[in-house]
Amino acid sequence: MSRWWWVAGLLGLSLWGCVTVKVNLWEEAEPLREQVVAGRGGDKILLVDLSGLIIESPRRRLLWWPGVVSAARVKEELDKAAKDRRVKGVVLRINSPGGTVSGADLIYHELQTFKKERGVPVVACFLGLAASGGYYVAQAAEAIVASPTNLTGSIGVVAMKPNLKGLLDRLGVGSDVVKTGEWKDFWSPFRPATEKEKERMQEIIEEFYRRFLEVVAQGRGLSRKEVEKLADGRIFTAPEAKELGLVDKVGYLEEAIELAKEKAGLREARVVMYYRPGSYRPSIYSWAQELLGEMSGPQFLYLWCPE
Repeated sequence: MSRWWWVAGLLGLSLWGCVTVKVNLWEEAEPLREQVVAGRGGDKILLVDLSGLIIESPRRRLLWWPGVVSAARVKEELDKAAKDRRVKGVVLRINSPGGTVSGADLIYHELQTFKKERGVPVVACFLGLAASGGYYVAQAAEAIVASPTNLTGSIGVVAMKPNLKGLLDRLGVGSDVVKTGEWKDFWSPFRPATEKEKERMQEIIEEFYRRFLEVVAQGRGLSRKEVEKLADGRIFTAPEAKELGLVDKVGYLEEAIELAKEKAGLREARVVMYYRPGSYRPSIYSWAQELLGEMSGPQFLYLWCPE
């Protein structure tokens, strides 16, 4: 018996003396910090990066996971800017194929709210791609500058799903469904869509399409019929978009910043960006996002998605 007490005592001492090390593989959310990337002076122009796939809110990501544009992050930046009276204008740096309907609409809404509360000019600058939802969010801007090699437009909505039935049949895998109503497994990837499902999906995306048309008509000062002529999913080069009234000017990011300063009545200003520690951005062209993201389940997309 004494031997077992001796073993238990040694085990207790060893556990008491252990050092616990906390290893967190997940990215910790820290407050945004400000970084000056260009210019000088007391006033500021905030440069907001909208580069990547637009979604509502990102899932918690591993540190090495590529980024996306989330409405949650944009709101966080705008909330921070709203408290800083030295922020006299905003430039949206957009390089995005679009994304979810809700994500694009939420960002548009937050930008409109910020403009109403602060009364500062917002200018959008299109870089490589500003299509579908990327074009949608730019409608909150007072002016749009498109880089000479930009592609924009793709006004429309798409809903997609994989049809895995053939693959599962080849693998000898089936699926059993127990549901409370005819529509409960609507748009299931495990079988082809029925005609009734396709009709219902078309009704839904037509409603989102009408919303897109209204936003563009209001943002660009065009009639509904003028927008409809351009809203068949086509993309346009920057010069074409300028001629059609979809953008105001063909130029570069520096010109968009100067335009924002001009609209704010500033001769000089610091261009600032918000970042989290570990994502330092040394210039106005620094990237923190990539055109990658993850989505699951049925999605309604303001997205340029060539097959």
